[in-house]
Amino acid sequence: MSVLVRETRETRVSVFISANGDARIETTNPFLDHMLTAFARYAGLGLVIEATGDLRHHLIEDVAITLGLALRDFIPPTCARYGDRTIVMDDALVHVALDAGGRAYYKGPLPSHLYDHFMRSLADNAAIALHVRVIRGTDRHHVVEAAMKALGLALRSALEPGGAVFSTKGSINIRRNEAR
Repeated sequence: MSVLVRETRETRVSVFISANGDARIETTNPFLDHMLTAFARYAGLGLVIEATGDLRHHLIEDVAITLGLALRDFIPPTCARYGDRTIVMDDALVHVALDAGGRAYYKGPLPSHLYDHFMRSLADNAAIALHVRVIRGTDRHHVVEAAMKALGLALRSALEPGGAVFSTKGSINIRRNEAR
């Protein structure tokens, strides 16, 4: 897998994902670094992310977009495809379910508009169906962190080898024909 780089006038983000290894996250946003480190650990992924940006919103959104695109390339077609987990963290109880089958969908919300947008951008760009249900919790930090950990564990389950394409459609081939 290669490094995926996304650059705009507002941000520069690079992402590298591997099946194992440590996380090295440097986004200039300590809370985002903490959330991505937790996600990588619980997903069991080696994850290297370097990002800079002008505004917190742009940085968080563009990291989610780039991570989502990298995950889209990383998810094998013969993985188990489905995963779900419920995580408790102090006052927070959050359930995440996902389908890594190539169709984008997000249903939330999280109590933080920035991290709700992160989840939507990640799902859209990774082409996963992602449902995040906050069962309870008043501390936004705990709710978001529980969601990121549950996302990581659900993705870990979905990435398990499945031995076949889990779809009644079989494998789907998409190609572009050059105009003549």
